[in-house]
Amino acid sequence: QVQLVESGGGSVQAGGSLRLSCAASGDTYVSYCMAWFRQAPGKQREGAATIVSDGSTTYADSVKGRFTISRDNAKNTLYLQMNSLKADDTAMYYCAARWWAGGACHVTDPFNYWGQGTLVTVSS
Repeated sequence: QVQLVESGGGSVQAGGSLRLSCAASGDTYVSYCMAWFRQAPGKQREGAATIVSDGSTTYADSVKGRFTISRDNAKNTLYLQMNSLKADDTAMYYCAARWWAGGACHVTDPFNYWGQGTLVTVSS
């Protein structure tokens, strides 16, 4: 099992930047595909990005070119650098993990472990 704790959320004006972090503990971190999801008020949860231990990433079209997912396997930490933020990016952001044995990892895969979330508010 793996435990996930997000941090770094806050309020920012449109056009600004934030970096989210997710500290993982428990099982072997490199064995997991990591992802960021978000859920805006009144909307369904949306997958934003994934990353596996070899550095391969995927992004949702809504964040591509603005957000960058990365991981530090030595520190067991996942990051999401968010630039050019828009009001539509306002949401609770969640870190998630699933066991990974190779191959692709997508936000549509079933993720077993979730953090408690960190709130990002973007004002226009």
